[in-house]
Amino acid sequence: MKRALAILAVLVLLVLPVVGGATQEASAPQISIEHFAFGTPMLSVTVGTTVTWVNHDDDLHTVASSDGLFASPGLDTDDVFAYHFTAPGTYAYRCALHPHMTGTIIVQ
Repeated sequence: MKRALAILAVLVLLVLPVVGGATQEASAPQISIEHFAFGTPMLSVTVGTTVTWVNHDDDLHTVASSDGLFASPGLDTDDVFAYHFTAPGTYAYRCALHPHMTGTIIVQ
């Protein structure tokens, strides 16, 4: 049930219009979690972009910003977490369970 709700939330974010009448980009950035690493450790996006992480490992992982702005629950295999970036900045994040797993989102 949790997995179905997470997938539904991502799909809703992909089809909802954004303020001003523009539609959200059709291909939102997706970061895979595989082999105890974030597949794209550094990603640059524009303000208003939703980034999605998908756990393809057999082990539990999380996505947690270093400043506490966002944090996923534990993501099991094929679970999804998405965050909508509304302000420019550099957002460092890590897996709370495996601190060597780190990444950065640069929002311009």
